[in-house]
Amino acid sequence: MKTLFVGYRVTDLDRSLTFYTALGYVELGRVGGGDGSHLVILKFPGEPAASLELVHRPVDGRVDVGSGFDHLAIQVDTLAATLEMLTEAGLEPGPVQYPGGPRGPKTSWLTDPDGYRIELVEWPPGHPDGITAADFS
Repeated sequence: MKTLFVGYRVTDLDRSLTFYTALGYVELGRVGGGDGSHLVILKFPGEPAASLELVHRPVDGRVDVGSGFDHLAIQVDTLAATLEMLTEAGLEPGPVQYPGGPRGPKTSWLTDPDGYRIELVEWPPGHPDGITAADFS
């Protein structure tokens, strides 16, 4: 088994698409429902398949984040360049943090239009992509 993608319910599809495309996602496709609902499937250009689904169901009303979901983590090549790009796009990333100390990953936090938190992560040189068992030894 493996995780395919994360699905976020969003209040305003256009506003969310503007945010996530500024973050670097591209649209793979969309599916419309008879009640005005839409699923929009996104991925980063270097990914082989979808990694995010935006679920827009206007009949369900406004999204209420806070039901137990914490955050989405996104790996970036260079955090400084990513933060500059996001700021130029009108987004407001947080300051650089070093949660594992000066030799660990660099992170920054961002919040999407519905309040979903996103952690941007730059791994130190030589670290494999993602968290592995080696991170706990």
